[in-house]
Amino acid sequence: MADWHKILVAVDDSSLSERVLHYVGEVVGGIDKAAICLLHVYPEPPPYYFTEKHTLQEYREEKEAAARQVFNRAGQVLAGHAIGESRISTICLMATGKTFSKSILQVQKEGDFGTVVLGKRGISKAEEFLFGSVSNAVIRECHDFTVWVVS
Repeated sequence: MADWHKILVAVDDSSLSERVLHYVGEVVGGIDKAAICLLHVYPEPPPYYFTEKHTLQEYREEKEAAARQVFNRAGQVLAGHAIGESRISTICLMATGKTFSKSILQVQKEGDFGTVVLGKRGISKAEEFLFGSVSNAVIRECHDFTVWVVS
């Protein structure tokens, strides 16, 4: 089993992500061995994006700039729990040809993270049936690592 001290935290600009970060900070803030990797996954551009004379590079730059703001805010939240910059890394990734859950699982596997932390959005059963749930999909595919789901 992977080292649980290597923690992958999926983040975005939502209040749920902020709650997730506070939870992680409360749980591992005093554990010097804990290393946190903040992961921001964004979707591929919509089909109309290129018809408006935009490039893939412009799209990536826009999304990565937004991710930097998310990471900066996340760093502030974690700093409030005595987790310094030296213990935090970041990954920004476009979910190219795959779901967000598959992207998270790919990063977990490649980075050998022992813990993955996700927020659980309050979606209805109908939405979950139609669109799926990222947290449920990650839990279904979880092998040799731990998943924390924060609501």
